[in-house]
Amino acid sequence: MRVTQSMLTNNMLSNMSKSYEQMGKYQKQLSTGKKISRPSDDPVVAMKGMNYRTQLTEIEQFQRNIGEVHNWMDNSDAALDKTTKALQRLRELAVQASNGTYEKGQRENIAEEVKQLKDHIKDLANTKVNNKYIFNGKNTTEAPVSVNETDGSLVKNFNSESVNIEVSKATKLNVNVDGNEVFGKDLFSDIDQFVSNLNPGKDLGDSITAMDDNINNVVNTRADLGARMNRVELVEDRLSSQEIMATRILSDNEDAELEKVITKLKTQESIHRAALSVGARIIQPTLMDFLR
Repeated sequence: MRVTQSMLTNNMLSNMSKSYEQMGKYQKQLSTGKKISRPSDDPVVAMKGMNYRTQLTEIEQFQRNIGEVHNWMDNSDAALDKTTKALQRLRELAVQASNGTYEKGQRENIAEEVKQLKDHIKDLANTKVNNKYIFNGKNTTEAPVSVNETDGSLVKNFNSESVNIEVSKATKLNVNVDGNEVFGKDLFSDIDQFVSNLNPGKDLGDSITAMDDNINNVVNTRADLGARMNRVELVEDRLSSQEIMATRILSDNEDAELEKVITKLKTQESIHRAALSVGARIIQPTLMDFLR
């Protein structure tokens, strides 16, 4: 096959173009820090990257869900703690009023404090966080305890459905406390009976026992909540570990090794200079060189 000057020149230009393309590839890797900038550069890396990024996005969403879990549980535990303290104060008042030396006026003063504590516990039952009533199951838009405008009595309407939040694949945690178990049974009626027993001549032994039962009930509920909170911490630690591993795998798959890229770029620059030098020799002959 006859090789002409035009063929040499075209081949040189083609090779020079490829050399520029390689240099551009390495320069882009240095500027972006990534092995590829579009899927066609390496379809396998691109496909793996999509899968790894999906996994990382799921983990980040579960971590956001964990934040919502903490919001429910921490506020529930705080409200139950205040409820326990209010009930302990009611018990103290019951023990105090059971003293036979207390007169009618003193018992009436205790009754006033008991009524205030009752209102306080009602407010705790209607604890609202992030515009949600946390002790009313899935019915988070309505207060579970309200006041009857006719006679001033309390109306209890607790929703006992569990509120479950997904914290990992196929794992959902119950994040709420059943308000009916804490506030909806005999708690308010026991307090009303306590007020009634503060009338002169009545025994307060039953009220002391009732307060003890209510305190134990709240403590048991808090124990169950605490067990779930411990599990949340375990899940949170596992998600943190998974996030670290997923981030590392994604980095190994997509991130360019800058040392190798710099070395390849310098090598390509040397090759490119050599190609330019050879090209200068190829295109050097002119028509005058053939006429001499």
